[in-house]
Amino acid sequence: MSEQTIALVTGANKGIGYEIAAGLGALGASVGVGARDAERGEEAAAKLRANGADAFFVPLDVTDDESVAAAVALFGGRFGRLDVLVNNAGIAGAWPTAPSAATPAGLREVLDTNVIGVVRVTNAMLPLLRRSARPRIVNQSSHLSSLTLQTSPDVDFGDIDGVYMPSKTFLNAVTVQYAKELTGMKVNGCCPGYVATDFNDFHGHETPANGAKIAIRLATLGDDGPTGGLFDDAGTVPW
Repeated sequence: MSEQTIALVTGANKGIGYEIAAGLGALGASVGVGARDAERGEEAAAKLRANGADAFFVPLDVTDDESVAAAVALFGGRFGRLDVLVNNAGIAGAWPTAPSAATPAGLREVLDTNVIGVVRVTNAMLPLLRRSARPRIVNQSSHLSSLTLQTSPDVDFGDIDGVYMPSKTFLNAVTVQYAKELTGMKVNGCCPGYVATDFNDFHGHETPANGAKIAIRLATLGDDGPTGGLFDDAGTVPW
């Protein structure tokens, strides 16, 4: 990299987000470790630095306007731009919640992080992203978001869920619209696979490091790379 890449990963104090930050740091980027919990965020950033990454803690609650504005001010004051935004922060809510059991409050809580939080952070960071020569936005989605896979008779995702899964489908739709609007940027969604994290009580069969690979790849796309798509390590995931 002729000029150091400046990156922000939300929800980066643990799991897949931490590994995304680690991967970007290993490539030479200066990485902001976004996290709500200051102690965990500082610990994660310190661990990344001990492993050789240029990492720093960014206090960031994606559901809070003031917190997001403070993060924008931090990047603006320190770097004057942002090259990579990885919207990784997400919550599962009361998993699984059948549609007939979903409540407006439960749905709002998940959407506020998984969709509205992404819009809140992305829109706030756009002025800084527009100052980048190669801006990249990556939204953390899931195979569970795919309506094509959901309705395929050959695919069984197990539990029926009317909150988390639809929130990621909503995020996919938002990702497509951002890509159509922001023609000078690469905006994509990624599916990490069934990763062992506290999201699923560590029942997944993939490691967080493996789950982070596709986000890192999309965050570092060349100028001829795709935009407006959903991808996993094997390639394109159907919407």
